Amino acid sequence: MTTSIRRAGPQDLDALAELFDAYRRFYGQPADLVRARDWLRTRMRFGESVVLIAERGGVAAGFTQLYPMFSSVRTARTWILNDLFVADEARRSGVARALLDAAAQYARDDGAAGISLETTRDNTAARALYHAAGWHADETQWYSLSLA
Repeated sequence: MTTSIRRAGPQDLDALAELFDAYRRFYGQPADLVRARDWLRTRMRFGESVVLIAERGGVAAGFTQLYPMFSSVRTARTWILNDLFVADEARRSGVARALLDAAAQYARDDGAAGISLETTRDNTAARALYHAAGWHADETQWYSLSLA
């Protein structure tokens, strides 16, 4: 079965909300489909993110969400690949790799200077995928401060 990737639009909101809610649950958040839908709708409506949706056989199989950033040093736009999720039934079918490649191509087409992401150290499957797709780990780049 072929995977197709395209930029999501308002017509994809219901399918994306289901995937986004599952993504949030994967990271320990309680199920809240209304919150997931509202978050995506707002980000997409105001151009605050770009969501790419993967479909297999006409069914939403995964998504990635990119947020714009800017590099003062490079005086250029960069992108953060903040979210990547593949539905259980579509895993191990190349969907995640297709989404990664599509995100990188989107950033290239946008003229961005780079694209970055972060994941937990124990997410070995994702780290292996990123490495296989040509992404490089930078142990010094990401720091975090929890404000909540």
